[in-house]
Amino acid sequence: MLQSIRDRSRSWGAKIIIGAVVVTMALFGVESLVGLIGNSGDEVAKVNGEPITRQQLELEVQRAIRSGQVPPDQERALRAEMLDMLITDRLLIQYAEEGGLHVSEQQLDQLIVTLPEFQDQQGRFDRDLFRNRLASAGFTPLSFRRQLSVDVKRQQVQQGLAASDFTLEEERERLAALQRQTRSFRHHALVEEDLASLPEIDEQDLQAYYDAHEAEYRRPEQVKVNYVVLDRQEMANEAEVSEDALREAWQTGSAGADRRVSHIMATFGGERSREEALARLEQVQSRLAEGEDFADLAAEVSDDDSTSDTGGDLGVISRGFFGEAFENAAFSLGQGEVSDIVETDNGLHLIKVTELDRPSFEESRDQLRRELAIDQVDDAFNERAQRLIDDSFAADDLASVADELGLVLQQSDWLGRDATDGVLSEPGVMEQAFSGDVLEEGYNSEVIELDEDRRLVLRVAEHRDATTLPLAEVRNGVEAAVREAKIREALVELAAERVQGLRAGEPLEIDWQQAESVSRQGGTSLSDALVQAAFRLPHPQGEAPVYGHAVDGERVVLIALDRVQAGESNVQVEAFVANMAERLRAQSAIQGLLDKLRDEAKIERL
Repeated sequence: MLQSIRDRSRSWGAKIIIGAVVVTMALFGVESLVGLIGNSGDEVAKVNGEPITRQQLELEVQRAIRSGQVPPDQERALRAEMLDMLITDRLLIQYAEEGGLHVSEQQLDQLIVTLPEFQDQQGRFDRDLFRNRLASAGFTPLSFRRQLSVDVKRQQVQQGLAASDFTLEEERERLAALQRQTRSFRHHALVEEDLASLPEIDEQDLQAYYDAHEAEYRRPEQVKVNYVVLDRQEMANEAEVSEDALREAWQTGSAGADRRVSHIMATFGGERSREEALARLEQVQSRLAEGEDFADLAAEVSDDDSTSDTGGDLGVISRGFFGEAFENAAFSLGQGEVSDIVETDNGLHLIKVTELDRPSFEESRDQLRRELAIDQVDDAFNERAQRLIDDSFAADDLASVADELGLVLQQSDWLGRDATDGVLSEPGVMEQAFSGDVLEEGYNSEVIELDEDRRLVLRVAEHRDATTLPLAEVRNGVEAAVREAKIREALVELAAERVQGLRAGEPLEIDWQQAESVSRQGGTSLSDALVQAAFRLPHPQGEAPVYGHAVDGERVVLIALDRVQAGESNVQVEAFVANMAERLRAQSAIQGLLDKLRDEAKIERL
């Protein structure tokens, strides 16, 4: 869990934030006196006379496994890697201390309280969170401080080396010129048909390839599982929903739908009293009842000058814009209906819904059916889900559970822990299949909640351990791989012969493909391997092209480099490349120091 802390403290960009808050050693309490990484006498290595204990090594191994960085089955390889890391750490710390680099207790305190991993939601250091996260990662407070001190000292060395390295202006300009350079060349792919004869393959070739690539033919631990799925959607598909229920739901749904409305407004409070405004709209109501058109009356009567010319049209409205009284009236109407007189802050209104902004009934039918069917089977689904929990826990098999609940008992093919297809690839499923209760004890799994609509229970039907498949079983694949490798080798030999002939001026009938002004960044349909090979060729002298070849996956490609151009400047790309170059130089300096320290150190692996 604390890998991010370790990464943060080891990275070049990490910063020690020195603030006003000082955490005293009392922060660490009695726990700081226990769990020390001490000398147990059981030493696994010595670095210039300083021991590295087995306890230290095992702590690093278990922390890496606990953090999920390395699977437990790779523990042996991990142990060797962790020992190398501890040796490297010890060399760097010895070098730092000899050089007078130091980290004070106050600096460690202030670094710890600024780490986000130990802060609450308000950004304050949380003592309980600090202790819990250390414990889950296998640290005591004091052992964590020691590790943090090591990390900071290592960082000081690395930053010092990085800061001391530099690039001359002339080097930067040269790098920029190389980066912007473009090349024009021709290319031609050689294929299997270009070979005079296909290479022969014998049993010795197959065995040699199989031995060299044995890891590729290792079959992981696998299981076949029986499983049942309870699916609310499938239950809903079988439910019957009447036409009347669909239409009722559609009508109910239209009550909240956005709608296009028009209005006729009569204001009052100035030259016109409320009673006069009311009488004006009552007269409009009478004329509407006699069949006159709402839009015509809006143009004639409405006091809303902004809409009267368009028949009172207010456009499509949603709730929350026109006030409660107006909206309650508008959203209570069906399409084509006109409201009673409605009073708002700005006057009296007659409102007409001219259009409902919703799909038609036929367009909505399928969606409505799904929603009503889901509601209809909801109680039955919950009841069957509970029965699935009870029955699968009590049953000695899964077939009886499937029969009892009317579910289909399904069986998988052989699957590893990383199944990638179908319902069994969903999170948590294969973890259950390989759990102790299911795999070793032979029980049904717990009910796995795939999502809100699906529940799954599985049982292991067959199990086989990880193994390396014998050559006889993978012979076809090995033979295909050997044939492919031999053909590629033969094509490389043919390419070398043709390049030699081209350089000697021999005429060859080749269907060249042209590539103009290609940059190092590519940006074309050409493969990276082909572009990189073209840029590794020397500059042409005069008009004569330079010939070469590239291995591009399964192809072997002849290259004729015709021209090298200076190219156009790209400030952003060149700055990025210059920055990467400086980082590589800094890494090289650090690696050089490590190599020197290892060469001069007395390292004993015990």
